[in-house]
Amino acid sequence: MSIVVTGATGHLGRHVVEQLLEKVPAEQITAVVRDRAKAADFADRGVRLAVADYNAPETFEGLFAAGDKVLLISGNEFDKGRVRQHTVVIDAAKAAGVALLAYTSAPGSLTAALADDHRATEEVLLASGLPYSLLRNAWYHENYTENLAPVLEHGAVVQAAGDGRVSSASRADYAAAAVAVLTGEGHENTTYELGGDEAWGFAEYAAELSRQTGREIVYRPVTTDALAGILTGAGLPAPLAAVLAGVDASIEKGELAVSSGDLSRLIGRPTTPLAEAVTVALKG
Repeated sequence: MSIVVTGATGHLGRHVVEQLLEKVPAEQITAVVRDRAKAADFADRGVRLAVADYNAPETFEGLFAAGDKVLLISGNEFDKGRVRQHTVVIDAAKAAGVALLAYTSAPGSLTAALADDHRATEEVLLASGLPYSLLRNAWYHENYTENLAPVLEHGAVVQAAGDGRVSSASRADYAAAAVAVLTGEGHENTTYELGGDEAWGFAEYAAELSRQTGREIVYRPVTTDALAGILTGAGLPAPLAAVLAGVDASIEKGELAVSSGDLSRLIGRPTTPLAEAVTVALKG
């Protein structure tokens, strides 16, 4: 039996593998990667590597074994048909008879276009008959704190979220939830709505940035069309810019305020505060 992590060299995947190494022997972990060289550090520590690509179904043939627990981390190639990509993994897992397939999804309350692929993937997974766990991750702190340069340059947080609130948490928090499911018992056929303990608004975020930098940083709300224009101006493809602006519209409607408490319960500790993520980002 192996614990198999797809997308293992991505931002979330790396956190998952690192935390798994603290809980189980390295030889029980399989990291699925597209580029073996990017996972050399894992291999050096005894993690098994499997080279496979969501876009090449044949690379997943024989990758899983009966009894494996699999974490399917959702792909980020929005233009390549993510549901089809995810189905490749689900079909291979079903053929092997894995014990559990956990999938990193989006909050059930999210109606933005970003959630469409996740809802469709959930349908494929449930129809497969596999034992599943839906890890419905809300927003990550890092979605904001890893892109502070323009905020600091202009002294403004520019979003189209009005007074909406976000229950974000750190990638490490969401990774810890995945690890808890992959290494624990009784998580078959479960759905977890995962989000940070404390919801926050963008005016509070701007105030926290001001406090930690000693500079005046304001929140400047704009329309979704204006935000999409700003994002395309920054180099994002127009379809992706529209998707991200749509998430802000959902935030304004309260769709990323998750109050289930599932995340802190799964990881056995409070979630990481936004202020802590800001501190880490500013030090970096």
